[in-house]
Amino acid sequence: MSREAHVERSTKETQISLTLHLDGDGSGQLKTPVPFMTHMLDAFRKHGRFDLTVDANGDIEIDDHHTTEDLGICLGKAFNEALGDKYGIKRFGNAFVPMDDALAQVVVDLSDRPHVEFRGSFPMQKVGTFDTELVHEFLWKLALEARMNLHVIVHYGTNTHHIIEAVFKALGRALDEASTIDPGIKGIPSTKGSL
Repeated sequence: MSREAHVERSTKETQISLTLHLDGDGSGQLKTPVPFMTHMLDAFRKHGRFDLTVDANGDIEIDDHHTTEDLGICLGKAFNEALGDKYGIKRFGNAFVPMDDALAQVVVDLSDRPHVEFRGSFPMQKVGTFDTELVHEFLWKLALEARMNLHVIVHYGTNTHHIIEAVFKALGRALDEASTIDPGIKGIPSTKGSL
């Protein structure tokens, strides 16, 4: 069974077409009008080994908010759809990723109970033209639509770019672990019998 999904979202603010394949090698093409998010999605897919293709347009003449938020929505929906019935998945994932001065940790539970905890801060409010507060917006929408429990802990760091990139790399690795099918797991990994 191919664990992939295609999501399209078209509003007055954004137009996004996104395809995700969970069992990939980190390939695909990314086109967004928010260069920093393109860079972060590239890190996410490479270190999560997800094939991800994104073609996005948005009202960046206002700011990057709508496009970044809707990228989170689309990626979350695709991730949830690609997981299917979650039969045999590991369910939990945990990853520490250093990047120079920064150390980030991401812990996930593909529980069907959306929640985000973000412990950390960014020294700068912007990386280039990108508002760093949008990282939380993206993560919240991703967790909501993927129906997952997401904990992000920035242990330390002084360079804002490095901190955010470490978060996205750790997110990819944690989700790769959680979504992996473990042949030793029989059925749905939950005492409830469903996720």
